[in-house]
Amino acid sequence: MNYLELVFTVNDPEGFVKDLLIAELSEIDFDTFEDTDKGFKAYIPADKFDETALKDQLAHYAEQFRFSYAINEIPQKNWNEVWESNFEPVTVGDKLHIRATFHPSKSDEFPLEIVIDPKMAFGTGHHETTYLMSEFLLQSEVEGKKVLDMGCGSGILAILASKLGAEELLAVDIDPVCVSSTVENAQLNETDNITSELGDIDEVNDSGFDLILANINRNILIRHMARYAEMLEDEGELIMSGFYEVPDLPIIQEEASKYDLKYISHYTRNNWVAAKFVK
Repeated sequence: MNYLELVFTVNDPEGFVKDLLIAELSEIDFDTFEDTDKGFKAYIPADKFDETALKDQLAHYAEQFRFSYAINEIPQKNWNEVWESNFEPVTVGDKLHIRATFHPSKSDEFPLEIVIDPKMAFGTGHHETTYLMSEFLLQSEVEGKKVLDMGCGSGILAILASKLGAEELLAVDIDPVCVSSTVENAQLNETDNITSELGDIDEVNDSGFDLILANINRNILIRHMARYAEMLEDEGELIMSGFYEVPDLPIIQEEASKYDLKYISHYTRNNWVAAKFVK
């Protein structure tokens, strides 16, 4: 699979426009982003790119702000080189160290360490949403629970839940690269209780989850809310991310309330949000 890299140049001293554009791009199949000195880079599978859809999605902002982009193709064989050149270890507080296979271990400094092979699956811990979801998990009671990781990416959240004592884990993604990457990363971390499946939420036949992790985007979370509620046990927890504090969080809260999902709390990082709900 080849990827396209769109290099955005944004006249945006405060960083506000960049965040708006990234939020819009995440709704049309762009699945990872990287800050640059003059804006950011956005990545999308080449077969999902539609420049007309891109222009339509950003038309409102094009009338208000100055930005431009250039398109570069990244063949599959070069993708690992792109990520290895940019990938640095991530720490979440003083509890978790996330590193690639080519970084030295710091297991003597952190109680938890996750090792991943950063291929074309995303969820390296660098993005605010993965960081926030990890932060929530570290503060949660996970031991003995049945967990669903929906939109699992590279499998970081499922692996972390396993290391925190979850009994049974199902990791699901619509991208076959993510599914295979989760399997490989689970093996790297010697976690043997994670099942990884290809599909969307409607193709998951299991239920009775004590905890659902969903790091996707606002529109998909809203579309799947009823299904999350149906799959959760009473008193089960739903932790979601992939959206902004303003304006998205109130919209997410309102939708969740329709299905008896009670808002508990949220964390923020650069206006991105992870929020916790209980059925």
